[in-house]
Amino acid sequence: MDFVVLLHIFVFSPILFCITFLSLLLPNPTYFWAWKSQLSQPVADLVLRNGVIYTSDDSLPFADSMAVANGRVLRVGNRSFFQELEGYGTQVLDLGGKVVVPGFLDSHVHFIDGGLQMMQVKLRGVNKKEEFIRRIKDAAQSTKQGSWILGGGWNNDLWGGDLPAASWIDDVTPNNPVWLSRVDGHTGLVNSVALVLAGITNLTDDPRGGTILRTANGEPPGVLIDSARTLVASKIPEDSVDDRREALLRASNLALTRGVTMILDMGRYYRGFSTELSWDDFSDVYQWANSMSKMKIRVCLFFSVETYMVTLGCDNKVSHALSEWIYIGGVKAFSDGSLGSNSALLYEPYVDHPDNYGVQVIELEALLNMTLESNLNGLQVAIHAIGDKANDLILDMYVVLKQVNKELKLCFQIEHAQQLASGTRSRFGKQRVVASMQPDQLLDDADSTSKKLGKDRAEKESYLFRSLLNNNALVAFGSDWPVVDINPLSGIKTAMKRRPPNWQSAWIPSECISLDDAIKVYTISAARASFLDKDLGSLSPGKLADFVILSTDSWKDFAEDASAYMLC
Repeated sequence: MDFVVLLHIFVFSPILFCITFLSLLLPNPTYFWAWKSQLSQPVADLVLRNGVIYTSDDSLPFADSMAVANGRVLRVGNRSFFQELEGYGTQVLDLGGKVVVPGFLDSHVHFIDGGLQMMQVKLRGVNKKEEFIRRIKDAAQSTKQGSWILGGGWNNDLWGGDLPAASWIDDVTPNNPVWLSRVDGHTGLVNSVALVLAGITNLTDDPRGGTILRTANGEPPGVLIDSARTLVASKIPEDSVDDRREALLRASNLALTRGVTMILDMGRYYRGFSTELSWDDFSDVYQWANSMSKMKIRVCLFFSVETYMVTLGCDNKVSHALSEWIYIGGVKAFSDGSLGSNSALLYEPYVDHPDNYGVQVIELEALLNMTLESNLNGLQVAIHAIGDKANDLILDMYVVLKQVNKELKLCFQIEHAQQLASGTRSRFGKQRVVASMQPDQLLDDADSTSKKLGKDRAEKESYLFRSLLNNNALVAFGSDWPVVDINPLSGIKTAMKRRPPNWQSAWIPSECISLDDAIKVYTISAARASFLDKDLGSLSPGKLADFVILSTDSWKDFAEDASAYMLC
């Protein structure tokens, strides 16, 4: 039996490590953790012993041993039943009591964009104007005159709430256009060079679904919200194919160090931006990586709903596997903006902007028609909705779709489901609509949500994990990376503790969930939501053997204090 195995051990802290095996099978790599056996009998290539193996499978939640053959789980259970599976060439790993969990599925990322941003100006966590300016100044000094300076991750709530302005950075960027995206991805800051390049003046009209922020005298200070960002983004040169391919490899390496073995990539599709970017990445990057045996994690791809006819050309079956690495998931659309940018669609106005109810970014009739056609042709449909009114509008639309065609069988999906009005939490389970949520986003939103909505309103409708699960909703967790870091163990801790930085207690403690629930929404529930649970989501016989080993040897301690096992 000929094989080559690379063992990568990523050590994040003295108390946690994640082990991932990336196999190089000749001639092609096949599985995240896999050996290729030439034997016809059921002999294991790998046997794990003496561990605490959490399976995410209710028929056998825990086991102490697991056997793997040809990249799939051969058996899980008690050690005494595994000796017969060992043969010549079987690798045996004594876990020493360590905890094993299924590989995590991140149900919402923008993967190529995240990989590209890793090489741009990083503004995440900046809490002072002076530091913001310093980082842009440093970037300008190393950037060729006339070239764009790109970056992102800033959060104005960290320095008191005032939005940045072009005047902050004009003096340090006199010869370079600048584009800096807010942490939520719905607002951007540009300098005066970029405003001139884009032709934005006090006479420029707001585009549909977007806002050019203006001063009291009507001048644009450089802040663009939602589709208004396209006025500048269209002037930024497209990233090269080589840069995007490198971004995929860079992002994949990061994801693996966080225990992520599968992602749902929502692509570089943002409201108002070109719908072709995600398709370019599919053909130029993902298909290239697959053909060159460079894929490292599994991906399920979503594309703009406006291009559903093109998506149908790939295959008419939801979550169709183009290979063991790449799946076609479906299409995505937007209904509103974001809370941080004051563009999430609400029933009541923003407390800090009493005349603003948010933005509905698409006509419902057009969205309904595209959603119906996509679903009838076997495509999963995921729609972005953050505000309470936006969530109800989409749920209402899904009811209409069922009435129009009672044969619709696929689950619909709402991305974020962040603010839910009274009564809405029960609708997800009743209507079989997936709530795809990002727990770590509440760490940034806890303080600002009360300021924007008022304390009472914020605490009644924000990030209702426990309520949704109690009402039988299918919940899938993700990160929305690069909006927040791709880090499932951090998301698990947040869902369990709901304790933002510098808080002494939980935000809305009644919405905390258990370790068991938190892991499941990152594994088996996430797989079910994407129709991938036949092969992924649990360590069950016959499924792909994607798993992570943690350093803890106590499930009880893990369940009580998740923070001890966070990835750094």
